[in-house]
Amino acid sequence: MDKSRHDNRSDQWRKRTEARRSRARRLVSVPRRLIFVTVAAAAALVTQFVMHNSGPLPEINLQNLIKPKPVEPITGVASVIDGDTIEIHGQRIRFNGIDAPESKQYCDDAKGFEYPCGRRSAEALDGFLAASKPLQCTFVTWDRYHRFVGECRRGDGASVAAWMVEHGQALDWPRYSQGAYAAQQAKAQAAKVGLWVGNFEAPWDWRAEHGDVTAPTSQPLGIVNRKLVAQSGYSCQPRRYCSQVSSCDEAQWYLHNCSWGRKLDRDGDGVACETLC
Repeated sequence: MDKSRHDNRSDQWRKRTEARRSRARRLVSVPRRLIFVTVAAAAALVTQFVMHNSGPLPEINLQNLIKPKPVEPITGVASVIDGDTIEIHGQRIRFNGIDAPESKQYCDDAKGFEYPCGRRSAEALDGFLAASKPLQCTFVTWDRYHRFVGECRRGDGASVAAWMVEHGQALDWPRYSQGAYAAQQAKAQAAKVGLWVGNFEAPWDWRAEHGDVTAPTSQPLGIVNRKLVAQSGYSCQPRRYCSQVSSCDEAQWYLHNCSWGRKLDRDGDGVACETLC
């Protein structure tokens, strides 16, 4: 009798143990099924995206995964780094959707003279921002260089990116703008202003050829190519006025290589000391 009772208890213990194990197996299998279904759904979505979109997949930027998104716009007086980058309160800000010539980049003017178009773009931006303060920049994303990429407007509401493109000092960058500034660029090209007055290489192509030059420069405006100074025999020191310039070529050299050169072009048409030309 005791043996029978013992056997019954053993059977009950085995059944309870097996039931607990069965429940545990079911609980473990649920997450696995969920993971499988989630991965399969994600793969289907990616496949559908590729089939219906001819463009490349969007870039994955680690900065946007680990850095918090700013809640408030950045507002303040901007310091110009180059034609598409500024700094406010110690934060580097890159204008969204446009690309300006690099600080060390040169372009050709209407007469084939080489000039520092990157510096010229930065000067144009500086003058534009000085006309209405403060600047306000709304966050769009972080770039891979830890810069705040944003849409920036002057105190009077004027879009900085739109103005730079419309005046030929920067290009619409379809890769990031989706053509947001295509109309302004067409207008600048038709009017032959800024970069469009002569020949130039798109900044993104220039960087591809010369290395991805992204570090800001602290070099002051003025002479940016001493080799050109030696070849031409001209110098930015001392400053000169049109009455002190002897030829059209000399005037154009000052215009494109000296910080004060724009003052020789009173009407802003890209030709300095027109009476000599």
